Amino acid sequence: MASSSSSSSSQAQGPPDFDYLFKLLLIGDSGVGKSSLLLRFTADSFEDLSPTIGVDFKVKMVNAGGKKLKLAIWDTAGQERFRTLTSSYYRGAQGIIMVYDVTRRETFTNLSDIWAKEIDLYSTNQDCIKMLVGNKVDKESERAVTKKEGIEFAREYGCLFLECSAKTKVNVEQCFEELVLKILDTPSLLADASSGAKKNIFKQKPPEADAAAGSCC
Repeated sequence: MASSSSSSSSQAQGPPDFDYLFKLLLIGDSGVGKSSLLLRFTADSFEDLSPTIGVDFKVKMVNAGGKKLKLAIWDTAGQERFRTLTSSYYRGAQGIIMVYDVTRRETFTNLSDIWAKEIDLYSTNQDCIKMLVGNKVDKESERAVTKKEGIEFAREYGCLFLECSAKTKVNVEQCFEELVLKILDTPSLLADASSGAKKNIFKQKPPEADAAAGSCC
């Protein structure tokens, strides 16, 4: 999947330079590595990041499935106090990535206790593609959740599944590529994503002063 990054949502007048605009959402407990995954994917770098305040997003242009895609990837805060703030960001998402930390079991159990329920409550696209991602496989000696458990969860909840490491880059691009290709293969999700669609998802600003000050690690 060829790609290029952009952090600006401004667009020159004239025909769009992409075929589809996809809204993707990263959810999961605080500290599982959502922002680090996003930073690795969009900028190919890794940092120990402070927790996201509210919601942040980045834009990345990619070529996949013979199409030019503009990905608007929303990075949500995992802390409970921001839960009501981030609930509106599920609206219109074609893809949702549920992230857990393979070394912290509670981040895995919270997927079914909290995050899967949030998707049911707030997701507006019935055919929205879900991807389960187990992050931090570079810490294999500290693993608390087996790959088999991840596979079983993904099967039960109808998710795609990969384990990855934002730190070492292992499978990070594959996570987004598999998700995007599955969206491209789902006709009902493409109607609102075409470049001719009038909606501008970039106008969906965080309610609290561009709540993008930090990025969740």
